[in-house]
Amino acid sequence: MPPGNLFTLARQCLESTDPQAKCELSERAFRSLEDGLIGFEKVDGADEVQPIGVPGRPPRPRLVAPRELPRRQPGSPAGRAALVHALAHIEFNAINLAWDAVYRFRELPHDFHRDWARVAFEEAYHFRLLCQRLEVLGYRYGDFDAHDGLWEMARRTAHDPLVRMALVPRVLEARGLDVTPGLMERLAKAGEQPLVDVLEIILRDEIGHVEIGTRWFRYLCEQRGLDADTTFAALVREYMKGRVKRPFHYDARRAAGFNAREMEDLEMLAGDGGR
Repeated sequence: MPPGNLFTLARQCLESTDPQAKCELSERAFRSLEDGLIGFEKVDGADEVQPIGVPGRPPRPRLVAPRELPRRQPGSPAGRAALVHALAHIEFNAINLAWDAVYRFRELPHDFHRDWARVAFEEAYHFRLLCQRLEVLGYRYGDFDAHDGLWEMARRTAHDPLVRMALVPRVLEARGLDVTPGLMERLAKAGEQPLVDVLEIILRDEIGHVEIGTRWFRYLCEQRGLDADTTFAALVREYMKGRVKRPFHYDARRAAGFNAREMEDLEMLAGDGGR
């Protein structure tokens, strides 16, 4: 790496089935872009967007329906390990989601692709931090079951970058902004300060990731002559269907670009079950 352009490298990252190799490829692709070793120029025979139904992933974890997963309580070592594994699985999927945005939506300005390449790089860093903590607890990624909800949303939003920006960073990832502070408090009480320190890093970076989603969502709405606030509420109502949950972390969401009207709409959607 190189040769290729950012889009061919994004596909390589997406297709990698080994988690550590995916992280290494992600770092090298981002560094190559930052150092000017690769760009966005077309590569003969390798520049057409191909369907990606399932990204590269290892044989484990076994993917099950969310309702089949047990509740993860941080009070016991096994419970903490299951929690760390669930967080690592989110970050692993976030690597794929970021590279999919780069690879799939190449008609957008190249600053969009630079932003999401950076997100992929940071998600890979988060995944490695969590895997290190998981190993300290005596487990590895793949030792617990997981679900495929994040990538399912990638499939549902593959047709439109506006819908993707509204629902992946601004709904699914933003939920992490809401729940992480309370989780950190419980972990601190359980004596898991090393994991709290990791989550502080992740929360800081994820605010930036959601802000990137906000910025590009509003850019796309402006390009199409749409009111961003109304469009966001309509998409949440259409796609989430009752899965908007309180509490909301207002400070983190404001830092990530949510405005007062959007927060009012989210409160209303949470109150009426998202109908």
